[in-house]
Amino acid sequence: MSLAAPERIWWKPLGWDEKLWVWVSLVFCVILLSGMIVWHVAGLQTAPSETYSVSVERFTQLTDDFIEEYKVGEENGLPVVRPPAGGDAYVQASTWQWSPILELQKGQTYRIHLSSKDLQHGFSLQPVNYNLQVLPDYDYVMTLTPADVGEFTILCNEYCGLGHHLMVGKLIVTE
Repeated sequence: MSLAAPERIWWKPLGWDEKLWVWVSLVFCVILLSGMIVWHVAGLQTAPSETYSVSVERFTQLTDDFIEEYKVGEENGLPVVRPPAGGDAYVQASTWQWSPILELQKGQTYRIHLSSKDLQHGFSLQPVNYNLQVLPDYDYVMTLTPADVGEFTILCNEYCGLGHHLMVGKLIVTE
């Protein structure tokens, strides 16, 4: 219930101050859109990747074969794998873990294949801030050339259930 009845003609032409704010907001939207286009093209912010359709079973088999062929050790129950320089590497997300741990060489280029066994996950390589969505039935291929030596953390940045905060993987770069 209102205190006063609305006027019979409730719509009135815009005043100069309302017109000004409409124009300011439209100009601001055009500036932001232009900035996104420039940042995408000139800023090289889009992750260079390829995407293919693949069944969960097929990607799991490719990952298992990859681990079996290039395994060099184990850390906390996860295999540590050293793929050949310039080769393909497979990493699979499953509920609350990334497997395997990759050991890469600095300055060498690798094609990293990513997929999920179960849910949507987010691949976030830190502190590089490289981010990709990882879904079941898709093989995401990213080209990666490590520039620094050290251990890098792989985080899941998409909520994937109660153990989401435990979903931390590792990427090791050596000389």
